[in-house]
Amino acid sequence: MFSAFERFVAFRYLRARRQEGFISVTAWFSFLGIALGVAALIIVMSVMNGFRHELLTRIIGMNGHLAIYSNAGPLPNFEALSEEVKKLPGIIGANPIVENQAMATAHGNAAGVLIHGMRASDLEARKTISNNLVMGQLRLFDRPNAAIIGKRLAEKLGLILGDKITLVAPEGNATAFGTMPRTRTFEIAAIFDAGMIQYDSGLVFIPLKAAQKFFNLGDGVTGLEVFTENPEKVDQYHDEIFSLLQGKNVRVFDWQHANKDFFSTIKVERNVMFIILTLIILVASFNVISTLIMLVKDKGRDIAILRTMGATQGMMMRVFFIAGSSIGAMGALVGTAFGLLFSWNIDSIRKVIETLSGTELFNAEIYFLSKLPARVDLNEVIFVVIIAFLLTFLASLYPSWRASRLDPVEALRYE
Repeated sequence: MFSAFERFVAFRYLRARRQEGFISVTAWFSFLGIALGVAALIIVMSVMNGFRHELLTRIIGMNGHLAIYSNAGPLPNFEALSEEVKKLPGIIGANPIVENQAMATAHGNAAGVLIHGMRASDLEARKTISNNLVMGQLRLFDRPNAAIIGKRLAEKLGLILGDKITLVAPEGNATAFGTMPRTRTFEIAAIFDAGMIQYDSGLVFIPLKAAQKFFNLGDGVTGLEVFTENPEKVDQYHDEIFSLLQGKNVRVFDWQHANKDFFSTIKVERNVMFIILTLIILVASFNVISTLIMLVKDKGRDIAILRTMGATQGMMMRVFFIAGSSIGAMGALVGTAFGLLFSWNIDSIRKVIETLSGTELFNAEIYFLSKLPARVDLNEVIFVVIIAFLLTFLASLYPSWRASRLDPVEALRYE
């Protein structure tokens, strides 16, 4: 496509002599601007993808893909209802759950918690818990007074394995002396670290029968957690379950609607950051234009001589197009390499910066997760590189066209 002569002249012009130092400096700034813009775009997109993936994994891993709740009181006959739901295509599980708020106290400390009453087999199948135990064993959950709590809740209440935690229900017991608080003491059987502060600091798992008794539900439960083959297609399963349960005075929620505002915010932030950082690449592309225009102006006499020696307008246009495109291409490639390396090691880099600066850059209480996630999407990386190439190619066209239209006679006359 490009001759050896055109490539030689283009790269020779990019290696500016001492008197052309300013042009060389602007070329370097253009190169760095494109490289930093591409790197920043890849890093930010990877972090946003990582946030969404980690949050989605933990939310789906900790809760059912759908939940069925009674509109009035506890959900009776949940075993029969569970069997009905599991017969639907695409449904792989429907587990009973008792879910309610309570106050947890220990060693003079207190915290509001969300109680999850579950069967031991259902909790063991929940890999977000069973694969992330930092203390204890799930087999101890079979005990009637066993409780499993998150790592941050244990730290807040000063609890370790075998310690007692007292739960206070929001509804009290009516007695002759008035309403008395309903309390029950449980023993810590295990402590988990799910990596999401909302769960690590606010969840307490207790056996299903103990939860039924504690919240005065009799043989009922507060709901069913439903698991599907494809959580991304939960709307389809939602409609099928809703049709099946019509007339049974229940309501159905899915994880997408329950967390709609949360994931919509992440999507909006991701799109806004993409636009802002693309503008950085655009600004760097304008630097390419100014660099090439100055180069054309400085090389006017050289262009005239080459034209008189037989170089065509097309050849001169290609020379300067190669010069401008090379800046953009090299900047995009270097930026891509830097962005990928940074994204793959972002949490380690964060820890090093925190150690050196003595400040906490990623507060789990603000960002929900205990570590900074990044997930590189190859298709997005390719898209970013294509945008960088396209912008620099377009930026190189006008200066190249000006070089090709330069009149040799006029250029030599004013030298």
